[in-house]
Amino acid sequence: MLDIHTHNLQASCDAVISVAPSQFAPVAGKLYSVGIHPWFSAEEAARELPLLEDAASHPQVVALGETGLDGVKGMDIALQQRYFAAHIDLAKQMHKPVIVHMVRTSQQVAKACRGAGVPVIIHGMRGNENVARTLIDAGFYISYGAHFNPAALQATPLDRLLVETDDTPVAIETVLEKVSQALSIPTPALTLTVQRNAATLLSL
Repeated sequence: MLDIHTHNLQASCDAVISVAPSQFAPVAGKLYSVGIHPWFSAEEAARELPLLEDAASHPQVVALGETGLDGVKGMDIALQQRYFAAHIDLAKQMHKPVIVHMVRTSQQVAKACRGAGVPVIIHGMRGNENVARTLIDAGFYISYGAHFNPAALQATPLDRLLVETDDTPVAIETVLEKVSQALSIPTPALTLTVQRNAATLLSL
């Protein structure tokens, strides 16, 4: 397991494919996360929630999300918080991690996930070192894509580090190379670290 978060439905078996509940149509051998994105409208989210509850227990669904809070775009923040809380509650019931979309809401995300009792993964981290430390102090895993703040990356403990491609065409191997260069760690060693972290939190 290398790519903790991608929207590429054709991704290989070393990735967690993120889909909306209505998109969930599992292909044998692949792993998925299923969630209601905070950019959904309230009407869309209401339609998706029962489907999310149905998909959450599927054995190929290894995480809930992406879900989260976006201070720039999406539903009213109060509605985002409501659906975010629903994902956290469902993740606790299923004993599965939560993959979180976070834009200018680090303090709110940390508060919402306090005492969640399941691993929390902040995906696509681009915030600065201070934001990273807030997330690390909250006990979260942090996933980095092709674009990141080097100081934030360097502040992230290796046992909390993950990598992803998200919705970009960049190969996960390219992301690993960029991260390894920024950390001055050989790519093979970093690859093993990321694989171990992903396997541990996804109980693979």
